[in-house]
Formats: sequence, structure tokens, C-alpha cells
Amino acid sequence: MPAIQAVGRGSPAAPEDISVYPRRLAGTSTTLFALAGLGALACAPATPPAADTPVPGLAPDVPLEPGAVMSIPEPDPVEAGRAPLPGEYAGAFDVLHYDLELSLHLDRSDFDGRARILVAPPADPETPMEFDLVGLAVHAIEVDGVRTPFEYADGKLRVFAPPGATGTVEVAVAYGGTPDDGLILRDNVHGDPAAFADNWPNRARFWFPSVDHPSDKATVEYTIHAPAAWQVIANGTIAAPPAPTDDDALGGAEGRRTWRWTTSVPIPSYTMVIGGADLAVRQVGLAACGDSPVSPRSDGCTRVSYWVYPQDVDNGARIFGRAAEMVDFFTDLIGPYPYEKLANVQSATRFGGMENSSAIFYTEQGIAQGRNMEGTVSHEIAHQWFGDSVTESEWYDLWLSEGFATYFGALFFEEADGPGDFRGRMEGSRQRVLASSDVNRPVVDREETNLFNLLNANNYPKGGWVLHMLRGMLGDETFFAGIRSYYARFRDSVAGTSDFRAVMEEASGSDLGWFFEQWLYRPGYPVVASETAWDAEAGEAVVTIRQTQQADWPTFRLPLDIEFEVGGNAERSRVEVTGREQTFRIPLEAAPSGTTLDPDDYLLMQTGGN
Repeated sequence: MPAIQAVGRGSPAAPEDISVYPRRLAGTSTTLFALAGLGALACAPATPPAADTPVPGLAPDVPLEPGAVMSIPEPDPVEAGRAPLPGEYAGAFDVLHYDLELSLHLDRSDFDGRARILVAPPADPETPMEFDLVGLAVHAIEVDGVRTPFEYADGKLRVFAPPGATGTVEVAVAYGGTPDDGLILRDNVHGDPAAFADNWPNRARFWFPSVDHPSDKATVEYTIHAPAAWQVIANGTIAAPPAPTDDDALGGAEGRRTWRWTTSVPIPSYTMVIGGADLAVRQVGLAACGDSPVSPRSDGCTRVSYWVYPQDVDNGARIFGRAAEMVDFFTDLIGPYPYEKLANVQSATRFGGMENSSAIFYTEQGIAQGRNMEGTVSHEIAHQWFGDSVTESEWYDLWLSEGFATYFGALFFEEADGPGDFRGRMEGSRQRVLASSDVNRPVVDREETNLFNLLNANNYPKGGWVLHMLRGMLGDETFFAGIRSYYARFRDSVAGTSDFRAVMEEASGSDLGWFFEQWLYRPGYPVVASETAWDAEAGEAVVTIRQTQQADWPTFRLPLDIEFEVGGNAERSRVEVTGREQTFRIPLEAAPSGTTLDPDDYLLMQTGGN
């Protein structure tokens, strides 16, 4: 994938009625206070205000002065993709809803922002609410309309709930600057100005304060003040037609329109996005009719569209031509489509595709070049069910997102283009696993500290093969019944590998612990060699199976189908391989002229070992 493109940092001015103290020396915390009777506390750490200490209240709308120079430097940047520390997101508080307002301009690489965040606060009043935020200036914070002290350091924005707070509180943050990452403000592939969010894995923090972890899902609404010539896309449904921006709006009104989008179901922060540019909007069609429970349409259908640069409309028509068909396929196979719409968007994402809920972003270069991207489209649409609606609760369970999208994305082509196409895709996935050094680590890798390194052959093709092997072992009826139950149980929520295992054990009535252990929690794959001899006196084929993979990989338990060619007919037997070397005696009517292991290609293994 392309390297992270760093840009310079800058900050708009603080409001006239607010002053902030410079950050302390590197390595110490930066505690900022609104100076309205709190000047004496400016060097103290942020602590919860006592119940009898009045905290001055100011107007909830904080005016900003875009484009001016901030009076303090922002805190030092924090590296994107750093894995969280154990317990960092232990759930002390819960974000329920984000209300984000952004001001974007044609000729600027900075933006102004206001965030209003509805939170269920910590039960312990001594525990701060801790939001992720990186590389931007914070001008002021209010909690339930009261200006509040806060601490901003090491990528964390810490603020306390009011004493005795119960139920929910609203945290309002006035902030802005030039984002280091996450919100890409630059010219597009055709040289025209554009703005696109690109959050995976934990880069939402670069443009709005958030709990930037997949376990904390929330609803979100956006108010985007953008250049009048732009189309603006975001998650969810459009709340009102775009209108000329009000004179008193954030960042001013000149030459701009205001767009409002809102979601009706919770989504993870890494899929919360906005995009704006000169875009041509085209309709693919309707899908999931009668099976789109949050569609705003009266007919209960999901509108499928694509949003591309005007120069690339023809390429978009070809690339996204079967997108509605894909939505119908996954809806029939898995369950109801989970979102309000499906927009496929040409964008500045660094990835080939990014599965943002209801607004998938794709590489602008790939679409401009007219690449064959249908496999990517199917993969990203499958993510709407797995990754977006059912979200991995921890990053190390990423295979529940990427492995599922890899496998179900391929399943569309089994249905649409035939079994041969599907088998070709699975063979390509197998070869990527066999060629990768990633398999020396387990799929569920709790030790990886760089989240970008999880975009590997374990979580994509090997994860997809785990599902394929489970399907081969359980049979289609049981496997897909289990998949539908898993989706129904965890839709709009989060799940871990243990949750998926429990559902599949319920569906099959079998203990699958051994299967999940060897394929997900241990490294490698089996390397299998075989020999077949004929015992004429006993009328039996004598098949010796050896597992010759490296010693530090496990000895795999393999439900193995063996097909014999006998007199022009195919005869099959299933054996269970559990050792490094085993011999099986299989009665046949005559000596076989050929022997094939795993004839239906349901096992991830390398054959022909020593």
C-alpha cells in the first residue's frame, strides 16, 4: 500500500474570548484551560471539578477565526496505526452519538471543526472521558454547556464529567488545523481540489475527537460547509437538500453550500467518513427491496449509486455495473442490508477500496485508469455485513472483517460467473498464503504492535480459507445457517472469534475448538505428501499420509477426502489425519489407477511435500 503522506501542521486562531497556555516540555502533559476565572489553575493537571466549585458557563457555540495563526503549538504528533495498549479501551465510558460540523475551503489545507459528542460517562467520577485526537488545536471544551478544563497530550483529550452526572452528557469541542492524516485535503488525480476522509485503522483521530477503536460504535451526523461546486457524500442518508451556507456558519458563507447527512444505526469510527469534490453522481439501481430495514425510501429498497470525477464516468459505469446485483446476492445469502444506501465513491483513499459504511471509497487512480476492479467492489460490498455491521471487537480479530470479505466477495462470482471462476479465485488466495512469510504468525496475532501489518496474508486469504474449510467440513446447509445466525445476533454490534465459534458450534452441534485453535491461533498450514499401494490379497488401497511442514508449525487435524479412480469410476473415502505420518487401508473393488487428495479443494494445504 502507498506510504503515509505527511503534510505540514497549522492551526487557526483561538476565539477572542479564550486564551490557552502553551504546551509543556515534550514528555509532559499539556493541560489547557479556558481563562474565565480559572487562570490560577492553568498549570495543574485536569481534575474533576468539585461539586461546590462553580465553573463559568459560556455560550455553547464557540466562534472560530479560520486561517489565522494559533497562539500555541499543537501537541506532538502520534504515529498512525499504533496498536492500543492492553486495557486502553476497556469501556469506562461509551460514545453514543457524534455530531460533527466541518468547514472546508477550496484553497486551504486546514479546516475548522466543532464536535458534539453524546456520552454515557464513567461510573467513577474520578475517571476521565478520554478521546483520541491528534495533530489539531483544541480551542475550548464544554460539558453540558459549561466551559470545562481539559488535558490534551500524547494523542489523548481528557475531560471529566460534571459531579454527579448520570445518564448522558454532551461534550462539545471547538478545534481545527491542518490534519496530518485521516482527512486528505489536496488536489485529486485530475488536479482538482477535493477532500476525503480515510480512517483505517485508527486515523479518525486525525480529524475529529473520537473513541477510535472498533469496539465503540456510535451513530453520527455531519454538517459540512463546502465549496458550492462540490458534491458532498457521507455515511447514512441526506438529512436535507444542500443549501447555501448561512452567513454566521462556521468558516463563513461565501461561495459555499451546506450538506447534512445522518446515520440511523451505529458504526465504527474507522468507517465514519465525508468526501467532497466535483463529482458526477450516477445510479446503478435498487437492491435489497423489502429487506433494507433502515432505508429511507418508501419502497423499502436500497439505492445503489456511484460518485466519480466527471472525467471517469464511463469507467465508473463499467466498474460498478453489477454493484446492485452484489447487494442482492449478499442480502439473500446473509441477511438484511444494514444501511440506508450504498454509494461507491472515487476518492483519495490510500487503499484499493475502503469499506466505509454505506459510502465505500475506492482508489481514484484505479478508477481513472479503468482497471478491472470488480473483485474489489464485491469485497468492499461484502464488508457492509462483515466489518461494518458486525465489527471485530479487537484489532487482532481482523480476520472476522477481512477474511469474511475475501471469502464472501469471491462467493458472488461463484453465483454470478460459475464455480470455475470461484475456484480460480480461491486458488489465487491459496498461492498467496503459500508464498507469504506472514503465516509464521497466527491469524489472531495479539503481539502485533503496528496495525497496518495486520493487512496481510493471514487476515485476508488465510482467513477466507478458514471459512471455506469450515464450509467444506460442515456442509453448505449448516455453514450458511450458522453465518446467518452470526449476522443476526451481532448486527450493528461487535464480535470476537470466540463469538463466531460459539455460533458455529450451535449451528453444527459440534465442538469446533480444535479447528479454531489450529487454523487461527497457531501458525502455518499442512504440507502433505502421500503414497498409495495396492494390497491385492486384502482388496485394499494402502494410503500413507505424511505431514512434512516445519517442526514449529502444528500437526494438523485434517478431515481429508481421498478420491480413487477405479475402472473409469471415481470412488471417495474420508479419513481423519491426526499425526505426522499415518496409514489408512481403504477397501476398493480393484486397484486404483489414480489417487487425488482433497478433490473438491476444501483444504488449505500444500501437496507434494518431502
